[in-house]
Amino acid sequence: MVFFLKQIARMAVRKIATDPVAREQAVRAARTVTDEARKIAAQENKAYAAGKSVRRALNKFQGKD
Repeated sequence: MVFFLKQIARMAVRKIATDPVAREQAVRAARTVTDEARKIAAQENKAYAAGKSVRRALNKFQGKD
């Protein structure tokens, strides 16, 4: 299983390194993750904030946002 995950990560890194559009998407995704991490760190109840963050991500993936 770990080998499979390494292969997926390696393929993603190669794609990001060669494709400018994929690179832009990766940068946008990384910024979104850091913004969410800041929101979670700023909250007093971190578990609740993390749950809301996961819910926002799931809704976005499902197209409900």
